[in-house]
Amino acid sequence: MALQLSYLLSLLLLVLLLPYSTTAQASSNQSLGTSLIAQENGFYWASPSGDFAFGFQQIGNGGYLLAICDPTGKKIWKSELGGLGVVYAAMLDTGNFVLASQDSSHLWQSFDHPIDAMLPTQTMSMGSKLVAHYLERNYSNGRFQFALKIDGNLVLQTLAFSIDCGFQVVFNASGTIYLTATNGSILTTISSNSISKQDFYQRVVMEYDGVLIHYVYPKSSTNTSIAWTILFLMPPNICGITEDIGSRACGFNGYCELGGDGRPNCKCPTRYSLIDPNDVMKGCRQDFLPQSCYEASSAIDQFDLSEMESINWPLSDFGRYKGVNEDWCRKACSGDSFCAVAVFGDGQCWKKKIPLSNGMKDTNNFASKVLIKISRDNSTFNPLGADFNSTFSHSAADLKKKKHSTVRLFVSVLLTGSMFLNLLFLLATFLLVFCFKYWKSKALKTYPFMPGMNFQSYTYEELTKTTNGFREELGRGAFAKVYKGVLEYEDRKLVAVKRMNDLVKEGDMEFKAEVSAIGSTNHRNLVQLLGYCNYGQHQLLVYEFMTNGSLASFLFGARISDFGLAKLLKIDQTCTTTGIKGPKGYVDVYSFDILLLELICYRKSFEAEAKDEDQMIIANWAYDCYKDKKLDLLVENDVEAIDDMRRLEKYVMIAIWCI
Repeated sequence: MALQLSYLLSLLLLVLLLPYSTTAQASSNQSLGTSLIAQENGFYWASPSGDFAFGFQQIGNGGYLLAICDPTGKKIWKSELGGLGVVYAAMLDTGNFVLASQDSSHLWQSFDHPIDAMLPTQTMSMGSKLVAHYLERNYSNGRFQFALKIDGNLVLQTLAFSIDCGFQVVFNASGTIYLTATNGSILTTISSNSISKQDFYQRVVMEYDGVLIHYVYPKSSTNTSIAWTILFLMPPNICGITEDIGSRACGFNGYCELGGDGRPNCKCPTRYSLIDPNDVMKGCRQDFLPQSCYEASSAIDQFDLSEMESINWPLSDFGRYKGVNEDWCRKACSGDSFCAVAVFGDGQCWKKKIPLSNGMKDTNNFASKVLIKISRDNSTFNPLGADFNSTFSHSAADLKKKKHSTVRLFVSVLLTGSMFLNLLFLLATFLLVFCFKYWKSKALKTYPFMPGMNFQSYTYEELTKTTNGFREELGRGAFAKVYKGVLEYEDRKLVAVKRMNDLVKEGDMEFKAEVSAIGSTNHRNLVQLLGYCNYGQHQLLVYEFMTNGSLASFLFGARISDFGLAKLLKIDQTCTTTGIKGPKGYVDVYSFDILLLELICYRKSFEAEAKDEDQMIIANWAYDCYKDKKLDLLVENDVEAIDDMRRLEKYVMIAIWCI
């Protein structure tokens, strides 16, 4: 039996009635053929007591939680029971939604398929997990999970917070949560708070910020403004947990401050700002141009050390010095371009470098001074096209100087020379200005070589002709299509022309800067950039044509030449839309990680048909195998790799660093 429901956003099988007012159908068993429709003030199937309901919860404009069919009617999920004895469906007073047979036995139940929450009387068997939302209002799979592994290990991930080994996690009716062995004996009590099931609703939620929380709510309350109360949470201080590899709770360069509700508040240090204000766990970036290693000593007076209290980034140290004073520590960090933060206390100095990891606010540590290196220039740093902007501004300034010089010369001549000479100079100046303006307007219409580069600038008409009207498509990516072309005037040389789909409005400057960056990269293993076109809304790149295909084509048919172009996308196009949260393609340094892992594992970065859900995304799978010391799983059919596990471990570690 497949329930025919009509709107897609996410799969959520339990909806509490408390905060919502919709119209309920009779709270009886639902017969075959019954359906629900996602609409405002729509129907739901209530449990006999009315405490729970199965239905759609509206979120935002036109969005609903709970889906089995998309708007076209195509099934995307079903219970996999077919017609095997299912007679009716029912929403039970426990919050369990079931498909039942004639004798009322449960053939399928929602309690066996938890998403991010548990209810009293629900159990988690080995292999089950609670997966957090990505963000508070983003219901795709997030960064954390509470899982009972197949090997019996109960973990709160990705923080590697191992609890114990067992057979089943039980959440009983009185509110106690515990881990049992195969014989039913209790191994570990996770939450021992006893709650009256007659007086309180209960739920356990794996929150998006990595905290597992046991909530309670009074049944007798009629005040819908009352919030759920936290009865128990784990870990008790998520800000105090560190990782050897990774950025921890608040992302790189950020720091975690524990809130009164036991959940993390992510903040940025002085002169740093959030990479994504809508996702504080992505970390922070510097709002200024960092100190250059080429001029560290001469640029000391351009940077200050700003003091912050009770902040620390454990495991980001690259230098520690004993028996020194604060002045020595300040100078040591100021003169070191790698030093982003210095911590001084008790005669010791620690130097820390970007990216800063495991950041936390430690109110118990008042003895140390935290010194953040910041630029004295209060202007905001624009990492895209900075060099180009600088060059452009200098050129404009020089041109302005020349214009002023010309005017001063002209006025001087008029005042000091004879009328004849004045007229001659007047005519010459007029011609000079006219020729300059004429040359300037013509220069904007020409297509010269880019300064300092050895590749050609083409017109859009030339590339349209070269590709025969962009007819033969070689491939496509998240933000470009590639076409085969022939350069008629270059001995019919074959080329691959990459045509960008949709760049930002201000992309002209960034496009030129990016082309310069790509053009200055020359390596025998990278596709060579031959030229470009930047005309109006048309941005194209001309690459050499690889007659024998690429490395990816030999592995599994993908092409890789999108290095460094992700910055040109609109903000809402930085990720390919898939069922998996995160970038699907290749971007900058991240691409090296993915490519290296693909070479190691001899598989694609994403395999929807993977035998285990945990193996679908290669980066996540490789990290889990590395952390659990099970790298042999990555290369189970590669005898050569298995015989050299030390080298394999080094390569995987390098790939993980690049994430």
